[in-house]
Amino acid sequence: MERKQPMLEIKNLTVWYGSINAVKGIDVSINRGEIVTLIGANGAGKSSTIRAIAGLVKGCGGSIAFTGKDGRVTQLLGKQPEAMVRQGIAISPEGRRILPHLTTEENLLLGAYTLSDKAQISENMEYAYSLFPRLKERRRQKGGTLSGGEQQMLAVGRSLMSSPELLMLDEPSLGLAPILVDEVFEIIKTINTEGRTILLVEQNALAALKIAAKAYVLEVGSITIQGTGGELLANPKVKEAYLGG
Repeated sequence: MERKQPMLEIKNLTVWYGSINAVKGIDVSINRGEIVTLIGANGAGKSSTIRAIAGLVKGCGGSIAFTGKDGRVTQLLGKQPEAMVRQGIAISPEGRRILPHLTTEENLLLGAYTLSDKAQISENMEYAYSLFPRLKERRRQKGGTLSGGEQQMLAVGRSLMSSPELLMLDEPSLGLAPILVDEVFEIIKTINTEGRTILLVEQNALAALKIAAKAYVLEVGSITIQGTGGELLANPKVKEAYLGG
């Protein structure tokens, strides 16, 4: 049987910050329609990996190949962040990075800056509001007046505004109350079942592995364990290190 071309294929990725080697030659493969998660401790290289995919890190080596819906393969390393968005890749960054002086709606519109079709922008806005009804209620409120959970919803909603094929979520549950964590993960599953491929970076390993088709454990810049989400949930080393035994 012919092997399908992965949507995203990372080979021998290295990331350097000056003399610090944050990612040390990793390979990651993501098929269209999957949720794939990277788990690991702080400083393991998870965020550096998705920042490299998004074009936000300069000191990178290796290759990152992205296959679009048309079957065309594009090499991403060295491209600017705007080119990644136009390619069909969006990121909801760690720390949310919303603009506090702009309204909820204005923050969302920033996510659609590569689109010119007003009907498409309006449709994407309504989609974001359907996922996060609280954002619609607060669409005229300044971003800085939203709660932490609402700001996280806004960051995810903004990343969906460009109609991405691949959505990268960096620590979407960080700092949220447990009830909101459950809500965020339910929404991630919904986004995935509605057709988007997701790369999830998450310290809440239990929640991430429960929804992931495939998972990678990163330790000090290297992949030490990989498999399905279920396999990692059952792995004694993963249980001990990330799932509280």
